[in-house]
Amino acid sequence: MQHLNRRHMLSTAGSGLGAAALTWMTNQAATAAPSTSDNPLAAKDPHHPPRAKSVIWCFMEGGPSQMDTFDPKPLLNELSGKPLPESFGTIITPMGESNAPLLGSKRKWARHGESGLWVSDWLPHIAECVDDIAVLRSCQTDGINHAGGVCEMNTGTPLAGRPSLGSWVTYGLGTENTNLPAFVVMQDKPTQIVNGPRNWGPGFMPALYQGTPFSPTGAPIANLNPPGEITPDRQRGKLDLLSYLNGRHAEDRAWQTELDARIKSYELAYRMQATAPEAVDLASESKETQSLYGLDDEQCAPYGKTLLLARRLVERGVRFVQCYHGAGSKWDSHSNIEGNHAKVCRQSDKPVAGLLKDLKQRGLLEDTLVVWGGEFGRTPMSEKGNGRDHNVHGFTIWMAGGGVKGGRVIGKTDDLGLRAVEDKLHVHDVHATILHLLGLGHMDLVYQYKGRPERPTLNEGEPYEKIVG
Repeated sequence: MQHLNRRHMLSTAGSGLGAAALTWMTNQAATAAPSTSDNPLAAKDPHHPPRAKSVIWCFMEGGPSQMDTFDPKPLLNELSGKPLPESFGTIITPMGESNAPLLGSKRKWARHGESGLWVSDWLPHIAECVDDIAVLRSCQTDGINHAGGVCEMNTGTPLAGRPSLGSWVTYGLGTENTNLPAFVVMQDKPTQIVNGPRNWGPGFMPALYQGTPFSPTGAPIANLNPPGEITPDRQRGKLDLLSYLNGRHAEDRAWQTELDARIKSYELAYRMQATAPEAVDLASESKETQSLYGLDDEQCAPYGKTLLLARRLVERGVRFVQCYHGAGSKWDSHSNIEGNHAKVCRQSDKPVAGLLKDLKQRGLLEDTLVVWGGEFGRTPMSEKGNGRDHNVHGFTIWMAGGGVKGGRVIGKTDDLGLRAVEDKLHVHDVHATILHLLGLGHMDLVYQYKGRPERPTLNEGEPYEKIVG
C-alpha cells in the first residue's frame, strides 16, 4: 500500500472537495432506491410476507409482577402468609426466598373491553386498549439475575457476546430510511441500563448493525447541527477527506468492523442533519397528542416523550425502536412492591396506552408491533415481608399490532403464578415470533461467523403463529 505523504494528501483532498456533488447524488440515489445500493443497511426482502414493518419494544427493566398486573391469582390471596404448598415443588430464587410465606396481591381486578381481559387497577389506561392486546402469560427465561435476564431478553442468551434482536432485524431487513438509524434505543432517564450498550450491541456481526442511542433528556441527538460558520460545502469537503483517511487506514484492517461502522456513521450523521431535526421535533405535535402521551404530567412526561418520539421514528421508516422504562432496574421490587410498582405503573401506564391509541388512529398499529414486558417476572412468595423476588419460570409480556390478534390471553401459569403450565414460551419462542411477524424465519436468518452458521435463536424456539389474527 502506498504511504500517504503531504503532497498526495493535498491532491486527493482537492479531488474529494470537487466530488461533493457526486457524493450527494449518490446518497440521494441510495435513499430513493435502497434495493439497488451496495449499502449493507439498504432495505432487503423478507423471507415471507410480513405482518409488521417495525417494532416498538416497551422494556420495563427490573421485572414487572405478573400477578399484580395481568395474571390474577385468587388462590394466592387465600394462601397469603402461608408457606408455598409442597405440591408446587422446590424453586431456586436469587435471594434465597424460596421458603418465605406467600404474598397476596392487594390489587383490584376488573374485566375490560369487549374481550373481558383481566387488568389490575395499577394500569387503568392500558386496560382501555385490551382488545388490541394479546397477553402472553406463559413466558420463561434462564437469566435469573438482572444482568443475565436483560441480556437474554435482548440477545437470546444470559452470556454476553451475541447480537441483540434489534441487530438481527437490522441485518435481516435493513432500513426504509437511509437518513435515520435503522435501530434506535431510548430510555426514560439518564440512569445506566443494566449491561449498558451490550443490550443493543451487534455481538459478532459488523458494528454498523448496533443500536443508536437517543438521549432521554434535552436534545435527543447530541451535536446534530453544525456551528453556524460551517457551510454545507465546507462540511462535505471535510467529511470526504475524513472518509478517505479512514478508508486508507481500514484497508489493512478489514477485521476491525468498527472502522467501517465509524465511516458510515459519519455519513449517516451528515444526512441526519437534514432529516433528524424534523423527526425529533415533538413541539410540532398537537396539544391533544402530547396530552395523550402524558407530556402534560410530570410523572408521565419522561416516558411519554420517549414513546412519542418512537412513533415519529417508525412513521419515518425506522425499523426497530427499543424504549426502556425504569432504567436501572426500577421495576425491581424485592421490598415494598406496593410503593414501587404503584410508582412505575403510574409513570408508564398512560404513555404506553397513548402510544397504542395514537398508532391505531393513524393507521400505523396494523404494521407496527408493540411489545411490553421486562426481563422476567416476580415470585408469589414474599421477600423482606412486602416484596417479591425474581421469577424466570412463568411471567407475562404482551404484544399488540403488527398482525397480532388482540383481546385474548395466550398461555397459563399455575394457580399461584409461579410456573408456566400451558403454551410455554421461552425467550427463543418470543424472539422467533417477533421475527416471524416481521417476515423473517428465525432459522433462515443466518450470519456466517468463523465458519459456523449463526442464527438469532441459537437454533431453538418456534414462532407462536396462533398469535396472528
